[in-house]
Amino acid sequence: MANSSSPEAPIPVGKVSALIGSWIDRLGEVWVEGQITQLSRRPGAGVVFLTLRDPERDVSLTVTCFRAVYERVADVVQEGSRILVHAKPEWYAARGTLSLRASEIRLVGLGELLAQLEHLKRRLAAEGLFAADRKRPLPFLPHCIGLVTGRGSAAERDVLENARRRWPAVRFEIRNVPVQGVSAVTQVTAAVRELDEHPEVDVIVVARGGGSVEDLLPFSDEGLIRAVAAARTPVVSAIGHEPDQPLLDFVADLRASTPTDAAKRVVPDVGEELARVHQLRDRARRHVFGRVEREQHGLASLRSRPVLAAPHRLVDGPESEVAALAERARRCLGHRLDAAESDLGHTLARVVALSPLATLERGYAVLQRADGHVVTDPAQLTAGEELHARVAEGGFGVTVKP
Repeated sequence: MANSSSPEAPIPVGKVSALIGSWIDRLGEVWVEGQITQLSRRPGAGVVFLTLRDPERDVSLTVTCFRAVYERVADVVQEGSRILVHAKPEWYAARGTLSLRASEIRLVGLGELLAQLEHLKRRLAAEGLFAADRKRPLPFLPHCIGLVTGRGSAAERDVLENARRRWPAVRFEIRNVPVQGVSAVTQVTAAVRELDEHPEVDVIVVARGGGSVEDLLPFSDEGLIRAVAAARTPVVSAIGHEPDQPLLDFVADLRASTPTDAAKRVVPDVGEELARVHQLRDRARRHVFGRVEREQHGLASLRSRPVLAAPHRLVDGPESEVAALAERARRCLGHRLDAAESDLGHTLARVVALSPLATLERGYAVLQRADGHVVTDPAQLTAGEELHARVAEGGFGVTVKP
């Protein structure tokens, strides 16, 4: 460029920009380290813009990347984060600006470790290992608690002392294992599986004191997470302090903020339970007494009503009416019987007066032929015919003479 230009034959700005762009295009992708000072994510846009700064030299470069590249680390990247960018330099000829087109973003040091943990967390969550419907309720009063913790650790002491202070009769199956270092994952996982198969263990507590992210890495191991997810016994995670949150917290059936909190949440307080029993018993007694008192008041109210206070009053009035009606019925029946008796006497007298027996008693007789017909005309008779004569006191046979 210097040899082909002069004051009389200068190179136009556009050509210079194009020459710079052609030279930059020949550069391959490079790894760049810097600190994010500005982050722009426009909703719906497919490209994310970052400003990457070198704090020591106070130099900044614009970095662009597709949203898919940024989403891989979106959960752990923010303004102020130190990152590594695998990018290709690009020259924008129209404006004469240099930028980097990133194809991969990583966090520096601890940030990279957190990014890997975040990626593992999303993958396990997608498999459903952290789903709420997989979590099992803890037993109200476990008879035996499995405890996985470091030997002689403060976490072990906190769990044992607080649990026994709350419920002195509780028993423990303790597995002392390394809680950091190369063998921690293997031994913690084996202890969890052993306690899960123990027939008397009702709940398992994995406890450890606080520490750095690197110290707590064993409790984010995928093998341990899957072992806890496959366990049939409920598992409580009591790792570190309140801000610490390894992946074990997400798969466990219950997350306790500290080992002390785990003891309080696994074992009920005997004093509180006795107070609750007394409270419920007093409440039941008051309820029963109140119910009996209400029923007594109701019964007294019913008994005070006239129908129950003096029930004979309901009978006295109808009794006199029944007696009057019975007397009236008796009189009516007597009158009817007297009238019927009189009518019967008159009828009997008429019957007696009209009876043929009365005529026979005056000396008359009734002649009957053999077939029973009464003889009323002598012309009906023949000589020698046998007849029957009936008189008042009996009868006798007669013969017709010529």
